[in-house]
Amino acid sequence: MRSLRLILSNSRYFAPAWVFASLNILFGTWAIYIPTVKEALSIDKSQLGIALFFLSFGVFTVFPAASRIINRLGVGRATWFGIMLLCITAIFPLMANSFITLAIALFFFGASNGFLDISMNTLVTEIEKEDKQNFMSASHGFFSLGGVIAGLGSFLIVVFGNRMLHMLLAIALVFGVNFIFHRRYKHITAAPIEKESFSFRNFKPLLLLGVVSFVVMGSEGAIVDWSGLFLKEVSLAPEAIWGAGFLGFQLMMTLGRFLGDAISARIGSVKIVALGASIALLGYVLVLVANTYSAIAGFAFTGLGFSVIIPELFRIGGNVKGVESSQGVAFIAGTGYAGFLMAPPILGFLAESVSLNLSFTVLTASAVVILMATLILGKARK
Repeated sequence: MRSLRLILSNSRYFAPAWVFASLNILFGTWAIYIPTVKEALSIDKSQLGIALFFLSFGVFTVFPAASRIINRLGVGRATWFGIMLLCITAIFPLMANSFITLAIALFFFGASNGFLDISMNTLVTEIEKEDKQNFMSASHGFFSLGGVIAGLGSFLIVVFGNRMLHMLLAIALVFGVNFIFHRRYKHITAAPIEKESFSFRNFKPLLLLGVVSFVVMGSEGAIVDWSGLFLKEVSLAPEAIWGAGFLGFQLMMTLGRFLGDAISARIGSVKIVALGASIALLGYVLVLVANTYSAIAGFAFTGLGFSVIIPELFRIGGNVKGVESSQGVAFIAGTGYAGFLMAPPILGFLAESVSLNLSFTVLTASAVVILMATLILGKARK
């Protein structure tokens, strides 16, 4: 919890951490209105799926150019620019009056999300380098906290009955707090690096990090989409607790991220990734037992294990020798998003054609892949 105390007691660290919360506050506020927008536009599930694809397409479109823009603007200014873009584009999907305008709106909202994601992770990486302080994991904890704030904001649906007003209030909260604190990071630029000609030795650590990022975020996406169905169909849980697996996953994810920095400082980045993978592996074993309560506990352990991995990947990727921090972060973010988007439908196909148990067996094997990757990564760093 040292990093959490650091963030809450010093505006230099609270300012970037709040950026993480801001991203999920606005994304989460949009997400709770997806059913409302679908009904208002009279579109079917397939059309909604296509529209949501444009959100992801927007994220991927910005990745190739993001690091160049961040280096040109300076990572602090780029983060503030990303906040302003996010606040502007967050209202667009709720203003859509047709399927076409919704797809276009989600494309720009997704691009803003992707740009801010890369810039804010690069920002924290640079501050950690300057101050010799670890708070990346806790910053990702603030991202999870932003989702909690958005979820609590769902109660405003009944109070206001107006999705535009609700989003404008969320934007006012995000922009107002960032406006007060952005001067604490706006001046920060990436530390110059000694550029080297391309070599596979430099690229190899990023390739391994990309594999781990793909697997971890793919697994996260799968649990978000399939944990409730697993409890319903495999564990035969009563309806009242179908959401308990997802809740346990999210709560332990948030807790783990607030604890992760202190553990990382003590044992190192590679070892904490291996530790997280081991805990996630234990969680999957408990899930596959298929008893309702062991499955719920398993989802919670999986959330705890995965909680520390993605922040560490950004930390390692931002410090790869001969690679600019923004490029390392962009590569990890890109592979992670690819996993998050691709894994759920692939596992859904396996669940439909064979069984849901097989899908989670594949996820269990993915935790073993992460462990193997950490062994290779540890040798490469030495």
